Amino acid sequence: MLSFLLGLTRLILFIIYISFFSLLFYLASLFWSKEATSRNALLFRDFLISLLNSLLGIRLHIYGDPPTVRGLIVANHRSYFDPIVMLNHRQTFPVGKKEVASWPLIGYICKISGVIFVDRNDCESRQNTCEKIKEALSQGHSVINFPEGTTHILPTTTDFNYGSFAMATKIKAAVIPIAIDYKEKKDAFIDNDTFIPHFIKCFGKRTTEIKMTYFPPLYSDDVEFLLKTSKDLIDKELIRFRKDWNDLI
Repeated sequence: MLSFLLGLTRLILFIIYISFFSLLFYLASLFWSKEATSRNALLFRDFLISLLNSLLGIRLHIYGDPPTVRGLIVANHRSYFDPIVMLNHRQTFPVGKKEVASWPLIGYICKISGVIFVDRNDCESRQNTCEKIKEALSQGHSVINFPEGTTHILPTTTDFNYGSFAMATKIKAAVIPIAIDYKEKKDAFIDNDTFIPHFIKCFGKRTTEIKMTYFPPLYSDDVEFLLKTSKDLIDKELIRFRKDWNDLI
């Protein structure tokens, strides 16, 4: 009961927090040019994220050094919260499923701050997304992609999709692997989970413990090398994360 009340309280605070500043941003954007709105949207997004860790009780353990180069960031996928954790340390454009665009409040922020939406069940949408990733990388931006294409609670990654790796090789962009995992397996957003019940369950704990590792950038013209090396690095780190947590029990 206490965990439900804590989760519900945090949800209400989250809604108030996002709603208030989103309204302020929207009103301010009425006086800005399109270019200024796009630029300020990234600053607005970073401001919102900077306070979320404290609001939601996030306890984040970071290993490795955040990248100093721009490139394609590839990571395993557990939850809708994954890119929020990553964006707190690097200004990037995440790739997200199209359904998120329709989520109240969050969808608005995603749309104004450069999220690249994809329908993973539609071949044309996937191809268009690859082209948008290539365009963003060509312009010197970083892009976060989750090449598994879905969230899950398996101990290591599922098969990676080739598309984004191929885009990176075409323009010789760095590929930057990241491993991320949550101490509580139930924090994964999977199957038929919906946002509000999951949010209350996940953030109803006093703290939500997350581990994340940055790996050094990879450079190669070989798509297979980039994909396999990224996958192997992430898999080994996920196993280490789980072992560390299990050893504490």
